[in-house]
Amino acid sequence: MLPLEAVPPLALFTGLMLALSLQALAASGHFPREHRAPALASGFGAALLYGAIVLAALCLIAGVAAAWRLIPWYAAVIGGGGAILIAPLVLQKFSDRFVDGRAALMTFGGLALVLTLLLMLLLARA
Repeated sequence: MLPLEAVPPLALFTGLMLALSLQALAASGHFPREHRAPALASGFGAALLYGAIVLAALCLIAGVAAAWRLIPWYAAVIGGGGAILIAPLVLQKFSDRFVDGRAALMTFGGLALVLTLLLMLLLARA
């Protein structure tokens, strides 16, 4: 049985994994370079793309480290795995204009950062 105090961190971790999966799917559409939207083909666009990937990797590391201490492993596997599996279906609901541009990278990256910070806050209080 999942302890009641593990429910909020599990919800945050599941949301984080969904945001990171959506970020990875949105970023993967910009490779190879010939397939990039004009907004991401410039120097600033490339920096935004690679910066979003680095931010996602850092959020993943910090989020997993926090979840390791806050959530039972079986709940984290089920919640995180379910989020990863549902991500392609969720991404289909967004418009191609959103997914192929800068907005998806910034939105999903920002959401991942906020969820990671909330998980870290819960860890600090534990």
